[in-house]
Amino acid sequence: MERRIAFLGPRGTNTEEAARFLFTSEEDIFCPYSTIPDCLDAVAEKQIDFAVVPLENSIEGSVTLTLDWLIHKVSLPFLAELAIPISQHLVVATKDPLPSLSDIKKVMSHPQAIAQSRDYLRENLPNAEIEYIGSTAEGPRLVGEHPDEPWAAVCSLTATKIYPVTILRGEIEDKKNNYTRFVVVGNMELIAPETNRSKTTVLVTLPSDFPGALYQVLAAFAWRKINLSRIESRPTKTGLGNYHFVIDIEQEMDEILLPGAFAEMEALGFQIRLMGTYPVYIKEVVGSTSS
Repeated sequence: MERRIAFLGPRGTNTEEAARFLFTSEEDIFCPYSTIPDCLDAVAEKQIDFAVVPLENSIEGSVTLTLDWLIHKVSLPFLAELAIPISQHLVVATKDPLPSLSDIKKVMSHPQAIAQSRDYLRENLPNAEIEYIGSTAEGPRLVGEHPDEPWAAVCSLTATKIYPVTILRGEIEDKKNNYTRFVVVGNMELIAPETNRSKTTVLVTLPSDFPGALYQVLAAFAWRKINLSRIESRPTKTGLGNYHFVIDIEQEMDEILLPGAFAEMEALGFQIRLMGTYPVYIKEVVGSTSS
């Protein structure tokens, strides 16, 4: 069956790698979009069946644009999660001779990739202009199209195989244990490979003027011995001090424990939105390079 999958493009992004890891049918059609909101809106408007978007990086934390769009703009369930190892590479246009580091006047990449390589760039390219762009693949595309400009890009290994660029310095990320979590959202059932890992994600909105509200949320899980892997606050955008809490639970939805915890919180005036219960996959590092 043909499936249309949106990913943050152009071709060669880490998001595309995640999408192609999860969607392997010859009938799958991969559709690049220029922004994360464009990917999510395409699914919400049923132009696309699924979208794969970055959610969190082990170095830089949450991709708040993804999280806030899923909270405030669209209502799409999480269908799967994939964590993949990320390695960033400094690339220049393929030409002879290659420039030296001192020749580079501008470095382009997505803000997350720049942040993951911040220490290297500050130490080795302290005078180069940093230009933030929409994705890690847009940089090598622009660099390859302008070989006479003193430009470089930070990108994935995948992108170096698509665009006319050469790796000047490899694996420049500041921490080697660098993973990014991607989520699949969609309007239809996802048939995915078997895995022994599962998660459930909920959005909890606290009532106003409720002393000890967050404690009550945590207590509902704690006494049931339900393990949480992440809890993050995001503003409700209704005023200072008003927050949603996004909570990742280390198990799939069951018939007793989680419904009981949610009912306990709702009885206290909390609003609960189930964002998804879904399989989790981790792509392990193979060799010294990974993305």
